[in-house]
Formats: sequence, C-alpha cells, structure tokens
Amino acid sequence: MKIINKTVRLLKRPVGFPEQDTWKISDEILPSLKDGEILIENNYISLDPAMRGWLNETRSYIEPVKIGDVMRAGSIGKIIESKNSKFSIGDIVSGGAGVQQYSINNGNGFFKINPGKLDLPVFIGTLGMPGMTAYFGILEVGKIKAGDTVLVSAAAGAVGSIVGQIAKIKGCKVVGIAGGKEKCDYVINELGFDGCVDYKNESVVRGIKRDCPNGVDVYFDNVGGDILDAALIFINQHARIVICGAISQYNETSAKGPNNYLSLLVNRGTMTGMVVFDYVKKYPIAVKEMSKWIEEGKLKSKEDVYDGIENFYEIFKKLFNGEKKGKLILKVK
Repeated sequence: MKIINKTVRLLKRPVGFPEQDTWKISDEILPSLKDGEILIENNYISLDPAMRGWLNETRSYIEPVKIGDVMRAGSIGKIIESKNSKFSIGDIVSGGAGVQQYSINNGNGFFKINPGKLDLPVFIGTLGMPGMTAYFGILEVGKIKAGDTVLVSAAAGAVGSIVGQIAKIKGCKVVGIAGGKEKCDYVINELGFDGCVDYKNESVVRGIKRDCPNGVDVYFDNVGGDILDAALIFINQHARIVICGAISQYNETSAKGPNNYLSLLVNRGTMTGMVVFDYVKKYPIAVKEMSKWIEEGKLKSKEDVYDGIENFYEIFKKLFNGEKKGKLILKVK
C-alpha cells in the first residue's frame, strides 16, 4: 500500500522575515523501507525560534537546512513499520523527523519515550529541547545558588518559563521580562515569578530597577538587542549572563551587539553562550529530575498546540509575533 507523506521543504533562503514561499508544502509517495530503517508516523512537531537561524547559510553550531530538504524540526511519533532490531512497531520515539507527516530514517538520534501519565507534547516541551535548554542553561551555565536574583527575558516562552521556575525551585528571586499585561500576569500568577517587566508598556530600565533593587546575579537572555543592553546596566559583581537566544535579532539583516558590554569588565561578569546539544549525554538526568518536579506540582508545563502541517507558515509566525505562551507545537493529525 502506498503511503502519501505531506512535507514542508525549504525552497529558498529568506532575507529578513521569511515569506510564505520560503517553503513548499507537497504530497509525496513514501519509498519502501530498507533494512535497518524505521517508519515513523509523526504526532507532534516542535516549532522553535532556532528554526529561523537554521535557514541562514552561515557558520553556526549546526549546518543550515539545505535547499530542497524537509524543514528541520524536533518531533514525537509512533513507529508503524520497522526493519531495525532496536525499534518495534508501536514504540513512541522522539527525535528530529522534520516538518512532515511521516519519516523514514535509520533511528540514529531517536530515542524511545514512555509517557506514562504525561501528555506527549510535554516531551517536546518541558521534557524536550526547551526544557533541556532551560535546565542546563540556568544550572550549569548560570550556576545559580539560593538567594541569587535571576532575570529572565522572554519569560512567558518555552525556555524562559522553565528557567524561571527552576530558579524558584532552587531558592532564587526571579524576575521576568515579557510583552503585555496578560503575559506578565501569567508569569507572576501562574508560574510564580516574583515580578515581571512589561517591555511593551513600560521602560525596561525602570522596570528592572524597580523589580531588582539589589541588582542582577544571573541574566538568562533569550532576546538580545536593547533588552540585553538594559540588563547589563544592573548586573552585580561576578554576575553570569547566559546567552541562549536573540529572538529580536533573528530576522535582522545586521544583528545588533551589546553597547553596555563594559559592565562585564567593571563587575567582573561573564557572558557565556550555550547550545543544548552539548549536554545530550546528560539529558536523562534532567528528564528524571524535571519529571519529579512536574509530578510534585513544582514545575508547570504549558504547550500551545495548533493543528495541521498545511498551516505551518501561519503557526511559524507565532514564534515571532508574540501570539503564544509556552511551547509552540504543531499537531500533525
């Protein structure tokens, strides 16, 4: 029986924000499985700001998506056919299947998950790449300790929301930066942050000064640009700045660097980039601890799920226009 696979393939490299014709959605007939391969029916696909960077043909931590290739993305799905002794029909697996309905691969980079009582989207959100980024970024790069004041940008997003909750669990004071009253209320009232600066409706500098009167020990940056500049004004001695992302710069043709970097010199601070793939071997440690926090009600998981590969572009735009809270996920069927 022939299986029709709906795919999203990269057609061209965008300049600035991608237009809809950056990708092509098409129906393709799947080839037969070869020895050693598995066939995955994807259930959920992860949409992340990093996807914009993967479109650029520039030197980075990972090769760009090639023209004509299926758009790179994390995924969760069920194996419906297997010629690989390591995987069985019915296994639920997570990996990088890309934006498509089905995926054929040799299983490398895919691992089995046992969801138990948790919904599958949690495993590409809080217990997936965003959660791993937050966990290792704030604990191993940020090196937080009880009593620290932690400032987090994009605090209502997939990574920032988890960063702040972990910092609270570890005994820190946590202040977020988010856009709009609704998101700030969510960050404070639902996630338990101690304060939140509304960058859309107030001065970020005044907001940080109000909510961090004793300065900032750790700044977890998902945004870059002017907000990074504002945070640097308030860092304490030996502060740690974690550079996780720069969503304000991803669609710019010329990225803006920090103007207030001399604050690092004056305060003997550090600014360190982090890429989650460096911690792959430690993922099981994080999943075990974070699963326990979820079960105990200490860590809340928020997934923003939308239906249909055919709606990929409209959903992708929500990564950058502020129309989401938590982890953005595409439900395949």
